[in-house]
Order: sequence, then structure tokens, then C-alpha cells
Amino acid sequence: MKILENYLEDSVTTFRSYKKLAEKALAQVSDEEFFFRLDGESNSIAIIVKHISGNMRSRWTDFLTTDGEKADRHRDTEFELTDETRESLMDRWDESWEILFASLRLLTLEDFEKTVTIRGEAHTVAEAINRQLTHYAYHIGQITFLAKHFRSENWKTLSVPKNKSNEFNEFLARKKAAGDEKSHPLDAPMEFSEDR
Repeated sequence: MKILENYLEDSVTTFRSYKKLAEKALAQVSDEEFFFRLDGESNSIAIIVKHISGNMRSRWTDFLTTDGEKADRHRDTEFELTDETRESLMDRWDESWEILFASLRLLTLEDFEKTVTIRGEAHTVAEAINRQLTHYAYHIGQITFLAKHFRSENWKTLSVPKNKSNEFNEFLARKKAAGDEKSHPLDAPMEFSEDR
């Protein structure tokens, strides 16, 4: 059971780290860049935010008791923008993350023996969590890539800066020697970059 406790705790921490990574990237883009599409086939950051939010609301609402693909979800419309503003999309983003975290807070170790469905396909609870974690990581990588593209040489890195690996390792060693709590692998590079 200790393994499941650790898995659930690490999953929550990883979701929080990806949320933080995305928001630090989002903070670096203008409203114009937020809505800009590189070409006709690409998605804007706004569309990616809308899609992640729609997916989260659908997957995590009544996580254990209803199919993860809700009847009222219209996935195709997540890739269209109508009258949304950056503020309205970010409000939806925050609400959707809260649904995710609330669902994870309610999970018990016994729940890991249950099966949930997504589009009628059975998943263990761990499989369903992993499915969403990898999906969001994929799209948050896209957000980060686009934000970095827009900022170019003015990008405030969210990972270990180029040619700074040795300094980063020294930073981690100092944290450990000081008795600091172990950082999540996504958080430590952001802390290092902010510390510079």
C-alpha cells in the first residue's frame, strides 16, 4: 500500500509541476501571442489551453463513477475559438485544474482496485491517471515550445540553461547539504533559473 500512496502523491506533485511550468510559460507571452497560430494546421496557445481544460473537465468530473468522455463534451469545438478572451480561457483552465485536484484528493487506496472507463474502454485507476498525465505533459510541452519561440532571446528559461549543467548539479548538491526537501524534477530547474 505504501507504493500506492507514493504513486498518488507523486502523481499529484507532477500534475502541479506541469501546471506551474505551463503558467510560467504563459506569463511570458502577450495576448496577441496567446492567440497567434503559426500556420493553418497549428494550434494557438489559446486553443491548447481550451483543449486541455475541456479534457480535464470531462475526464475528472465524477472520475470513478462516469465515463471520462462526457456526453456534453464537444471535443471538436475545443479547437475553435469564438468569443473567448484570454481571461475567460484562463478562468476555465483554473476551474478544470481544480476539478482534477479535487478528484485526486478524494481517491483512497481502495479506489485503485476499481476500474474506470474512458470512451467505453476500461482502465485501472493508475492507467487513467497515467493517460491524463502524459496527455497534459504533451500539450504543456507545446505551450512551452510556442512561448519560447515567441520570446526568442528574451525567453526566461524554465529548464536547465544551456551550458549550465555543472552549476545545476552544484545547486542540487547545495540544496541537499542544506537539508532542503527534494524538489520535483520539473521544479528544480525552474528554481535554479529563478535563483540566477
